Amino acid sequence: MTAKFGSAGAPDSFYSQGYKSSLDMPAWLSKQGLNAYEYQCSRGVKIKEPMAKELGEKARQFGVTLSIHAPYYINLSTEEPEKKIKTKGYILDSLRVARWMGAQRVIFHPGGGPGTDRLATFKRSKILFKEILQEAAAEGLQDIFLAPETMGKINQMGSLEEVLELCTLGEQVIPCVDFGHLNAVSQGSLKNKEDYARILDQIEKALGQEVVHQLHVHFSIIEFTKAGEKKHWTLQESHLYGPDFAPLAELIKERQMEPVIICESAGTQAEDALVFKSIYEEIMK
Repeated sequence: MTAKFGSAGAPDSFYSQGYKSSLDMPAWLSKQGLNAYEYQCSRGVKIKEPMAKELGEKARQFGVTLSIHAPYYINLSTEEPEKKIKTKGYILDSLRVARWMGAQRVIFHPGGGPGTDRLATFKRSKILFKEILQEAAAEGLQDIFLAPETMGKINQMGSLEEVLELCTLGEQVIPCVDFGHLNAVSQGSLKNKEDYARILDQIEKALGQEVVHQLHVHFSIIEFTKAGEKKHWTLQESHLYGPDFAPLAELIKERQMEPVIICESAGTQAEDALVFKSIYEEIMK
């Protein structure tokens, strides 16, 4: 029973030590004591097949689990034909890169504000997402998990309920649960183990115990306003906003979970992932 901890992209310390290429990340992360890496395609899917395959080989060599964050530009609820085509392309391109790398999970933001009719907006999201799942299957990419992420702003698609409903549309779909986002959108509601337990119970009720067991998690300290998420902080800068990782770590132990936990702190994502790992290891003793 082991949780995996890692970094969303490369932290500032990676570059300050003279490294430049993501090909160096698996060895670097392993040296730090981390074993997960979420490769960022957030500004577009630009990596070419040879480099993606080499990165995958290095990740396997150093025991680092790979996932991919798809572009931020995805918007499942768009009504514009051109943007629908682009959204499909962003997700399918990310799946192709995942195939090259050997990554098993592609994370994405559902995208788009709910407008005046959230239910109608979400219905459009489901229709387009079903089309994307069909196209992925036609291309033989249905064995790579697509993970819609819970979002941190009230005026965004991607509530926990919406993410879980998207996950019911296909066996390929699992949630990415960003606890910092959930804490921000709920105005700091994650305070103790019972608060986290309610979320895990909700996921299990909707999708089953195995999804919870191998949950894909994002965790970082996020400042929020009445509108939800405002800014990602580091553990060194602020503990004012939460959430606290320790209650979740206790539940990971109690429920014998084996999650992948990706830290998205602003520039210290590897260092903060190590803090979360140390909390987990202390609880596991």
